[in-house]
Amino acid sequence: MQPANPETRTAQDFEKVLTQSSTQIASFEREERSVLEHFQHFLHSSPAAVALIVLVLSLAAFGTILGGKFFSAFTLTLILQQVAIVGIVGAAQTLVILTAGIDLSVGAIMVLSSVVMGQFAFRYGLPPSLAVLCGFAVGAACGFINGVLVARMKLPPFIVTLGMWQIVLATNFLYSANETIRAQDIEANAPILKFFGENVRMGGAVLTYGVIAMVLLVALLWYVLNYTAWGRHVYAVGDDPEAAELAGVNVKRMLISVYTLSGLICALAGWALIGRIGSVSPTAGQFANIESITAVVIGGISLFGGRGSILGMLFGALIVGVFQLGLRLIGTDPQWTYLLIGVLIISAVAIDQWIRKVAG
Repeated sequence: MQPANPETRTAQDFEKVLTQSSTQIASFEREERSVLEHFQHFLHSSPAAVALIVLVLSLAAFGTILGGKFFSAFTLTLILQQVAIVGIVGAAQTLVILTAGIDLSVGAIMVLSSVVMGQFAFRYGLPPSLAVLCGFAVGAACGFINGVLVARMKLPPFIVTLGMWQIVLATNFLYSANETIRAQDIEANAPILKFFGENVRMGGAVLTYGVIAMVLLVALLWYVLNYTAWGRHVYAVGDDPEAAELAGVNVKRMLISVYTLSGLICALAGWALIGRIGSVSPTAGQFANIESITAVVIGGISLFGGRGSILGMLFGALIVGVFQLGLRLIGTDPQWTYLLIGVLIISAVAIDQWIRKVAG
């Protein structure tokens, strides 16, 4: 009989050592999560839940204090009318913040777009529908410039949009000569400019076309952000731009498209603003940038980018509207509204940091 191959014998000797080893399958102990940790994970997977909970509690609190006076169909739809402009501008702000940026120029772009619509229709005699398109073109151009400076020049979004805010604000006053186009003139010569101010009555409820536009816009963007490649790329860029680039996402093009779309949405808000106030005023909507950031932050969208839902922004805008109208109906000093909203902003950021610990 032939002697065993030395290599085979060595392998067999090695295997004999394994006969003494344990045959148990490796297992990992799972620590039981507390109720608080389960809640933390739920909030991490549903970032709009916090804002929805606060909104429901706010409605319940003011409903308990004011009763039927607050829960009437007219009052609840009045809240929607008051937050329509903030909701539309907040949608633009949401897109930018999801990419880990910020846009301080949204309010100024909104007002300039509305002024261009009015001036092109009345100063230059363009057909009102064409004047509206010119307003959208101006809004898109401002957003495009922001996007190019952020994406290609690598300038910080805060600095770029702060500068754009000042430039657009000054351009707005210089171009309009601080002139307000009256509601009577718009009604007689360019009624399309007030389109979003028209309302639909359903019983005691009064819904303007501006409210309907806000709801449809938020619904459309929610679908785009959750069910399209473009929307997933927005989240990817905000979460980690370097990883997104390695995964094949054109980060520069994405940022430019986000800022350009933000400018277009601001122009839509400018058109809705004319319908809301009934005139074209260069001084209207001065605080829309701050109000939009407030709605985004209270809505649970992370200022660090990559996490949040546009539905949360809508809930955040509604929370502000509920507090403003509720406290006004109670008869409290208006300063209490700002105080409570300030507390909500700080609380929302603190909760966001607490929720982010799950991902960490």
